Amino acid sequence: MDKKEIRKLLEQVSGGSMSVDEAILRFKTAPFEDLGFARIDNHRGLRQGIAEVIYGAGKTQEQIAEIASSMLANGQKTVLITRMNRKTADFVGKKIPLQYFETGNVGIAGEIPEPDGCGRIVIATGGTSDIPVAEEAALTAMALGNEITRLYDVGVAGLHRLLDHAEDIMNARVIIAIAGMEGALASVIGGLADCPVIAVPTSVGYGASFGGLSALLSMLNSCASGVSVVNIDNGFGAGYLASMINHIGAD
Repeated sequence: MDKKEIRKLLEQVSGGSMSVDEAILRFKTAPFEDLGFARIDNHRGLRQGIAEVIYGAGKTQEQIAEIASSMLANGQKTVLITRMNRKTADFVGKKIPLQYFETGNVGIAGEIPEPDGCGRIVIATGGTSDIPVAEEAALTAMALGNEITRLYDVGVAGLHRLLDHAEDIMNARVIIAIAGMEGALASVIGGLADCPVIAVPTSVGYGASFGGLSALLSMLNSCASGVSVVNIDNGFGAGYLASMINHIGAD
């Protein structure tokens, strides 16, 4: 149950289409459901504005299917599952309605909501090799109700490719800049944009990139104001944070 559902419930009581006792019964639903191996936080959407998300890595197919089924049964309209492989998606898809996006290793159970944010989230990558992380960010943002624009392979090795999309950069509400190697893309975009920039270092690069550490340190030391950094390969975290920013003032 999230804020929108609570508001709708109260409006129904106010309008007379639902009794006070019926509303109380809805509110009595336990704030979490204990499945033995997981305690599902059904009221997270009410507290934080965004419902619980399933991190798929390390969970069995059966666990993911049962957790997602419980969420849907308790009224969650959209269930986002990250770090999910094709084999698990095939299994879960036999149990519940599921869309699987292999490039980002993301599954979405239920419906993908219509965008209700205040603006558009632009997602840019330095190279094609960064796209899997970018798709995790993009699909996360979409599942949380945002309009997105993808700008892929616009890195600093060919800066004209990014400048060709200057209008998208200037009109964005939030920008996610995703890059490996030396991670310079975030600084370049930060110097062009007047909105928050969320930098995502990726583990793409040769030996001295140290699995993304080089890009992480470059982004942390960006001289462009307004650039914040999430963890290496954390497309989900970037998409989640971008959605929170894009929904400020949307209610």
